[in-house]
Amino acid sequence: MAEPVYRRVVVKLSGEYLAGPHSFGIDQPTVDRIADDLIAAQKLGIEIAVVVGGGNMVRGVEVSSQGVSRPTGDTMGMLATVMNCLALEAAIQRKGTPAQALSAFVMPEVCELFTRAAAHKSLAEGRIVVLGGGTGNPYFTTDTTAVLRAAEIGAQAVLKATNVDGVYSADPKKDPTAKRFDRLTHSQAIEGGYKVMDATAFALARETSLPIIVFSIAEPGAIGAMLQGAGRGTIVAG
Repeated sequence: MAEPVYRRVVVKLSGEYLAGPHSFGIDQPTVDRIADDLIAAQKLGIEIAVVVGGGNMVRGVEVSSQGVSRPTGDTMGMLATVMNCLALEAAIQRKGTPAQALSAFVMPEVCELFTRAAAHKSLAEGRIVVLGGGTGNPYFTTDTTAVLRAAEIGAQAVLKATNVDGVYSADPKKDPTAKRFDRLTHSQAIEGGYKVMDATAFALARETSLPIIVFSIAEPGAIGAMLQGAGRGTIVAG
């Protein structure tokens, strides 16, 4: 078995994926399967934090397009990420692995507030840390949150879990001629306008020298495979 490439990572998980085969809400079998993957990856000796999106419940941009202000819409979306965060934390704990939900919002009755100290402590104690609430500010995506939190806690990489096995020149589901990249620089990802992550996330990763690994989470064990350098994905670095 290959040694893990990284020892501390942030996994970025889309909220839409938590809906499983449904168009809305939380699909428990999907959440349980992701929890299994995270636990298996942690057993490789890796400290893992997870940033969860909220698109399976509320997307701030969509809400604001219907007349709600963008800051309010984004806040609704960030609260949705906290609900997903709690669902994933509970699934991990049910399987006998300690987990800690941390939120960018102060909500002591629900979960602890994210601070670097709290995240470092939980990771050092062997917990999988699940991060909700985005950055706590409107206009920033959870992709940007993942890179920001990775920089804050000293992670060595961001793993962007998607429905496709890397970065393509176009949507491979719509364009069969789309080219898949094995490796890109942050600047190439920004200049190419590839939609797998937003430009702000790529720019922050470039500034903080954080590699972003884009891969498909569809297959069980995909997180561990990527961490051991055996999976199929695109590395955005340098």
